[in-house]
Amino acid sequence: MTAHPTSPRFKDNARKALDDAQLQKALGNVRQNFIERRAAVAAKLPEFEALRDSARDIKNHTLENLDLYLERYEDAVTKAGGQVHWARTAAEAREAIVGICKRVGAKTVTKGKSMISEEIALNDAIEAAGMQAVETDLGEYIIQPRHEAPSHIIAPAVHLNATQVESDFRKHHTHLDPNRDLSQPTQLLTEARTILREKFLAADVGITGANFLIAETGTSIIVTNEGNGDLTQTLPKIHIVIASIEKVVPTLEDASQILRVLARSATGQEMSVYTTFSTGPRRPGDVDGPEEYHVVLLDNGRSAMLGTEFQEMLRCIRCGACMNHCPVYHAVGGHAYGWVYPGPMGAVLTPTLIGVDKGGHLPNASTFCGRCESVCPVRIPLPKLMRHWREREFERHLTPATVRSGLGFWAFFAKRPALYRLATGLAMRGLARLGKAKGRFTSLPFASGWTDHRDFPAPQGKTFQQQWKARRNGRSA
Repeated sequence: MTAHPTSPRFKDNARKALDDAQLQKALGNVRQNFIERRAAVAAKLPEFEALRDSARDIKNHTLENLDLYLERYEDAVTKAGGQVHWARTAAEAREAIVGICKRVGAKTVTKGKSMISEEIALNDAIEAAGMQAVETDLGEYIIQPRHEAPSHIIAPAVHLNATQVESDFRKHHTHLDPNRDLSQPTQLLTEARTILREKFLAADVGITGANFLIAETGTSIIVTNEGNGDLTQTLPKIHIVIASIEKVVPTLEDASQILRVLARSATGQEMSVYTTFSTGPRRPGDVDGPEEYHVVLLDNGRSAMLGTEFQEMLRCIRCGACMNHCPVYHAVGGHAYGWVYPGPMGAVLTPTLIGVDKGGHLPNASTFCGRCESVCPVRIPLPKLMRHWREREFERHLTPATVRSGLGFWAFFAKRPALYRLATGLAMRGLARLGKAKGRFTSLPFASGWTDHRDFPAPQGKTFQQQWKARRNGRSA
């Protein structure tokens, strides 16, 4: 899925998701767990809203001076004994990483969770070069043999249940006792942990993502709840960090402020179990750590977003709060979006990275209820950015002809206020009279997209414009 986006088939993907009873049951966990936990932990922190403002301002300042901080970061990494590799495209990033692995004769490569590695289809490149890539995040480990992309950016296997995981473990862990008991989640966890320990010890190269890159010190930061990231970057001889250019922040203090809203927004924790800082390779006297430390910085279209109406999307810290609260994501899950990034953030980022011609359905997969913006820890105006993509789609004549005709018909009246008021007034009175008996319509011409799934309420009272005029004049509506 990562290498070949199915975003152009979003509508078909969504229909399949709606008909998948197991998926629908699994998505209930997103609605129940993430939303309640975030609300509870945010309520306990009086300065939470102020921290959101601060996080937004830090990211805005960094993006306005991104070239300066990237240069400062590279200088700090070099002084710490590491090496930065600049990658303009996904292909260049893959080439840099595979080249390092080949140079050291790597056979096994362990990977911490990284959406950027999904974006560049890194596993396929590593395996095509004759090496084994092993995902060590439990969710990623579960879906890797299924050849599936993550369905959520922080909970990759949220679309699966324990029975499916047990079936997959029995299918792929064929060297273990076929009669072993895997009926409990703890038994599944123990089995995965046992196998992964062997992979950690055998790994020649460890690859992690980065939640933040610190320009001040050349440090990369990862946040995890399993500890697999620490084992991935300390046990192998080579540690490679793969991150996109907007992950940089100026100072450790800046990162510390953003960390206070990250875990609360993502998983409803005050802090993640592990927050790991890495700066360069092992130094004389260090008891562990890699012999080499590399950072691959990926652009892949992000610099083109700077100075445009989509720059605000680069503030994203990949917490997943927007999809946790999105009614569309709740209905269809992550795989329906057809590429790496699902939910509202994916609806903005995906067209940027693969083109609006391929990702144009995604900005339309939104109710514009505004819940995503209301919970974003860095206050990204996601509905506004999705509207910009809808405008781009319309300008390039990528929207269906029926939609364009409908908008043209509406625009004819909207440009003529008097005619608009007359037409809407007549339409409302007519619909009110026709629907007076039942108070609703089970079908309407040109509105089957609504009435196929729910009744349409019959209009009651005055139109919005009539009520607005009355209130503005100080009279009761």
